[in-house]
Amino acid sequence: MYSNLPNLVLGFHGCDLDTYKNVLYKHNKLRASHNSYDWLGSGIYFWENSLDRAEEWAASYCSRYNKKHPDEKPKEPAAIGAVISLGHCLDLADYGSASILKTGYEILKFEFSLLGKSLPVNRDIAGNKDFLLRELDCAVIERIHQYNRENDERPYDSIRGVFIEGNPVYENSGIMEKTHTQLCIINPNCIKGYFSPMLPDSEWNMV
Repeated sequence: MYSNLPNLVLGFHGCDLDTYKNVLYKHNKLRASHNSYDWLGSGIYFWENSLDRAEEWAASYCSRYNKKHPDEKPKEPAAIGAVISLGHCLDLADYGSASILKTGYEILKFEFSLLGKSLPVNRDIAGNKDFLLRELDCAVIERIHQYNRENDERPYDSIRGVFIEGNPVYENSGIMEKTHTQLCIINPNCIKGYFSPMLPDSEWNMV
């Protein structure tokens, strides 16, 4: 009953400059991600209300790409803002979402056992312990979508997740420096418009 979130939110998508220009100037659409390790399954990803994280991700992505492809034109980082209505949302910050995830996991676990296969696993990468490769979580969420389709349940338009990530902001802190809210937009009609993030006017207070 309360899974339809009524408010508009701002999301920021880290990308390269060519993607930025194609979306804002040529009115192309952002493409959904379909990696097996995506944290919230397949969809278009945004950082909720966090331009800084989008810009940081874009810089890291372009740096990795340029090192891997030294003979190609270097990619320049950029970030796109979006006005988003989350619609029918699987909000993982809501207490009730835990039972949905557990059901998806149990179905997936049972099916894999019938096939004699091992479940996907969430994995670290070198130098990081935040499970950046979340193949199990992705598979569970995709199985939930499949369940909804099989049973004519209303599909989710979006998924929203809060992630505790990074190092403590200071010694013995329970607050982590990269904690963030991530949005995965499944229904592209949730995106009401894109914009170019502006720098603040230093002569005025922030509102």
